Amino acid sequence: MDTKDFIFMREALNLARVAYGQGEVPVGAVIVKDGEIIGRGYNQVEVLKSLLKHAEIIAIEEAIKRLGAWRLTGSTLYVTLEPCPMCAGAIKNARIDRVLVGARDLKNGACGSYYDIIPAEFGILEDEAEDLLKSFFKELR
Repeated sequence: MDTKDFIFMREALNLARVAYGQGEVPVGAVIVKDGEIIGRGYNQVEVLKSLLKHAEIIAIEEAIKRLGAWRLTGSTLYVTLEPCPMCAGAIKNARIDRVLVGARDLKNGACGSYYDIIPAEFGILEDEAEDLLKSFFKELR
């Protein structure tokens, strides 16, 4: 991991904070190609009343629109929480080359923590990602 990885994961964390402020599970994602962000997303499941509106899916949709192609070869996804099986399938089908994850999801993660659908690199700004999630779920109780 290099300095740029931390910069892009910080952007994903900023998006997760937006989700948090809207009462959503705080997950943010950015997709980067050639050093430029081409897709951004944060969870909007509750706001949009759609179980499909996970951060990764929204970021993928934005990147596809921006590039005008569904193959996102040569891109990297930065996401604050390990993708679920639905998102992992979309990431795989979109041909995203690299996935960097903040926090593991031991109950539903699909990058080796529970399921093993796609490979990922873990631990980038992990403490910040975990703290945000813990704070959110503590407030729910």
